Amino acid sequence: MRILVLGFSGYLGRHVAEHLRALPGARVLGGGRSADADHGIDLATVRPEQLAKTLASAAPDTVVNCAGATGGDPVTLAEVNARGPAVLCAALRDAAPGARLVHLGSAAEYGPGVQGTLVTETAPTSPVGPYGATKLAGTAAVTASGLDAVTLRVGNPIGPGAPAGSLPGRVTALLREAGQDPAAVLRLGDLSAHRDFVDVRDVARAVAHAVLAPGPLPPVLNVGGGAAVPVREVVHGLARHAGFRGRVEETESGTSAGSARSAQVSWQCSDLTAAAEALDWRPVHPLDEALATLWEGGTSP
Repeated sequence: MRILVLGFSGYLGRHVAEHLRALPGARVLGGGRSADADHGIDLATVRPEQLAKTLASAAPDTVVNCAGATGGDPVTLAEVNARGPAVLCAALRDAAPGARLVHLGSAAEYGPGVQGTLVTETAPTSPVGPYGATKLAGTAAVTASGLDAVTLRVGNPIGPGAPAGSLPGRVTALLREAGQDPAAVLRLGDLSAHRDFVDVRDVARAVAHAVLAPGPLPPVLNVGGGAAVPVREVVHGLARHAGFRGRVEETESGTSAGSARSAQVSWQCSDLTAAAEALDWRPVHPLDEALATLWEGGTSP
């Protein structure tokens, strides 16, 4: 089985590619902008006809799209998160119409949740800000493509190698800087929002299940941890693993954690029933284990 992983050098892509390489009979090819890619592909700029030629050369049985932008200006987000999946689908229809596409979406596509309510895949989508909106546009391109395709709407990934720009990554960096100083103070923003954190290794397992599951699959499946966890709990959990002896303060001026989006989306938690039924998948790594491996393994750029 030939599996092409786009965005293989990113946070999710690295874990996905590593997990897929362990599958019996799998040959994993990396696609992306890095120098060590088996196939150089930039979904933000490549033309459909060019990508079709690359896909024909790679001859994949499955394409896993982990490429995506989480930050940057709206144009960058649109180029990667919306244009990229649309171009990929167009190229796949020409070059490898029988290949399965596993596309990584985001729970941000749903927008604000209702406290105490799990969000199912049929819930209305009302994303807040350009990130969620562009991810939703990418999902729309995939679901309308007519391909053998599934979008995995991923919650907040956490665990080993979390990027420094993510909230867990930023807090980990701050804790390393603070060290064991009992006078240290971490001044952070609002940490009251609830998020559905999922270990990045569980995300990789979900992708593998989606690659191997007999089709057709539902167009969208939620992949999360299955619990709404206060961001505050993640921060204090990391502090505990770090042996932090100072104190954490939540202030209006704090910018290292929390965001304007957190104030708009105070609650997110996904219903995982459909993924359990379609993929025989459930998360197995508890949050505290994810925090421990993040602290021990550090962050990525």
